[in-house]
Amino acid sequence: MATSSGSNEPKKSRFRRGRGEAGASKAPGRSSQFKQVFETTRANDPALIPWMVGAFALVFLVFLAIGFGFGHPIYFGILGLLFGLLAAMVVLARRANTAIYKSISGQPGASAAAMSSLRRGWFVEQEPVGADMGRSRQVKDLSSAAMVYRAVGKPGVVLVAEGPKGGATRLLAQESKRTSRVLGPEVPVHTIRVGTDDEAVPVERLTKDMQKLPKVLTDDESGQVTKRLRALGGLKPGVPAGVDPNKPRVNRAAMRGR
Repeated sequence: MATSSGSNEPKKSRFRRGRGEAGASKAPGRSSQFKQVFETTRANDPALIPWMVGAFALVFLVFLAIGFGFGHPIYFGILGLLFGLLAAMVVLARRANTAIYKSISGQPGASAAAMSSLRRGWFVEQEPVGADMGRSRQVKDLSSAAMVYRAVGKPGVVLVAEGPKGGATRLLAQESKRTSRVLGPEVPVHTIRVGTDDEAVPVERLTKDMQKLPKVLTDDESGQVTKRLRALGGLKPGVPAGVDPNKPRVNRAAMRGR
């Protein structure tokens, strides 16, 4: 008995098609991503639109002037339109990056967020290697806490501190001394304090200053230094205020036989 060719074809699953369509509908498109970036940047940078319009107009007028000079204003005008849009997008990308840094400036962990954008060749610790809680008594309250983050690259070890000036400076000196004692004089240890005062480095300029440091180590040496520092362990919990760590404390529950 002959069968139709349609019966031999595998049936498509309606459920699979439904899941695929649902996933595709949830994925944001380029236009929605561009809109989100534009709105977020404009909220933190009121001068965004004038800069974008100025970049577009400048490039377009330059191409248009060249077109009139060569006798092809329409051709060069179209090129100016395309390159003008490209210039506006470049301005948006740069100012969006700056707006992001400004939005996180002064917040705990801003230094780590900025250092995470470093290029290949850097080993960045996402968790602080040193911390001073200051007047804070709760982990959730980090407004008066000073923290030190560490990155290792070709310039050596870079320690970055954030938080109140006094606590950050003191903690940075302690961690620098500890790191130099472990690695010796062969590995440079650089210190940077991130903040908004005149003596500090703004968070938006942190990675640029780090990349400008003189390079003295190779990639292999940077990896070895990182492994050596990580072997020492990370941040250790501090001792509560008013407690002497050298004073023995009696276990009263054990004395009562519990």
